[in-house]
Amino acid sequence: MLLKRVVNIKAVVTPLWKEEAQKQLQGQINQIDGQLQQLEMQGQRVVSELQKQGESEPGNVSIQQQIADVQNRLNQDKSKLLQQKNQTLQQLQQVQTLEMEVEVEQGKVESFFNVSEGDNLVQKLQVEILIRDGIIEAIRGEL
Repeated sequence: MLLKRVVNIKAVVTPLWKEEAQKQLQGQINQIDGQLQQLEMQGQRVVSELQKQGESEPGNVSIQQQIADVQNRLNQDKSKLLQQKNQTLQQLQQVQTLEMEVEVEQGKVESFFNVSEGDNLVQKLQVEILIRDGIIEAIRGEL
């Protein structure tokens, strides 16, 4: 019988791994910074358009409400992005403090495997791959 399992991928921390991980995290931080700038510009544009509308219709209370709603939404979105940025900064700090030759979780993949009567299913489900600088160093567990 053919079954599917999750295989854990672990990486050995090396100077190259650290450099790549830091580049990737820094790229995510830069992307979030760009999103924050874009969000700020869009928010200012919408608010100024609504303010112009409000000047042409001085007694219109709904425009003031719309401005408040836009600013509220803007603050919520900025808060989410700042939270993402803080998490990424924490990950970057963790990567920088990792010791060399330590194994870290890198991800998961799925694989298929054959089972038959008498097989130890628990052992067959516990498989992981160890990589060093992208090269498979070990496959642990029962294939």
